[in-house]
Amino acid sequence: MTVLENFSLKDYNTFGIAARAKYFVEINSVSALQEILSNDSYPRKICIGGGSNMLLTGDIDALFIYINIKGKEIINENQEQVSVKVMAGENWHELVLWTLDNDFGGIENMSLIPGNTGTAPIQNIGAYGVELKDTFLECEAVRISDQKLITFSKEDCAFGYRDSLFKNKGKDKFVITSVTFSFTKKHHIIKTGYGAIEEELSKNSIANPTIRDVSNAVIAIRQSKLPDPKELGNSGSFFKNPIISKKAFNIFIEAQPNAPYYKVSEDYFKIPAGWLIEQCGYKGKRIGDAGVHTKQALVLVNYGNATGEDILGLADQIINEVMRRFGIKIGPEVNIIK
Repeated sequence: MTVLENFSLKDYNTFGIAARAKYFVEINSVSALQEILSNDSYPRKICIGGGSNMLLTGDIDALFIYINIKGKEIINENQEQVSVKVMAGENWHELVLWTLDNDFGGIENMSLIPGNTGTAPIQNIGAYGVELKDTFLECEAVRISDQKLITFSKEDCAFGYRDSLFKNKGKDKFVITSVTFSFTKKHHIIKTGYGAIEEELSKNSIANPTIRDVSNAVIAIRQSKLPDPKELGNSGSFFKNPIISKKAFNIFIEAQPNAPYYKVSEDYFKIPAGWLIEQCGYKGKRIGDAGVHTKQALVLVNYGNATGEDILGLADQIINEVMRRFGIKIGPEVNIIK
């Protein structure tokens, strides 16, 4: 285990921000993680995975711990279901493809989400009507304070919309090392009612889709709307879709009768942040090398040499304008690191 100094993080964040870490180390086992966390020589430690859910606002005086623990293991299996333990460093989309190759159902709607498996529970990743919590059984995480390995149940994780224990009470207190999922082997639950999945399937004359058909449809939709981080720096959806009260929704929809929305419950409604941003005129807008993607207003992009502060400044502009125009507060989905 070698600790490197003044290390460029450009290749370790999907925005492609050319920030530097004062120290950097790659971790390939749980024991190595416990060892480095116990080292008091580095007062500030930041753990990273696929780098898809963070914005670096400048050079960081900290030890960056790159979690690259790999492996998949079938824990339990019967004719209907299979439980799979996946280590934190496994790439998420590659995991989805592996489940399809094995005809394991449950996460196909979340194809092509960037990042690694270990960071997926933190914000309860989701797409096209499916969330991580739907297949989640448990996860293991090292508690930073005493390096103890702890198992968290679904209830322990307190999952919410793009939310979990690890974003709230447990923020900066744990490092997830593995996630165990329950996948279907038969009688897969096919979910096509969200977004443009049905339209994409119809376009390809698919009436009775398989889980792979759903995955292919999701991939096609995402590729048509979202830029590849390898070609254009971004972190996927930068903003969360706001959830507002029924009272606030009634005021909003009276003023904006054609606005799209999703009913979360009797008392709460979700408004697409991308629609709000687009109505404010920011879709495709560019300020220097920081911009809003031309096809999806939720996505902020780095056209080459934008700094983290450039991206953050644009985000703040958008947040303020949405609040001014609609009275709705939107917030970042990504983790801002200063």
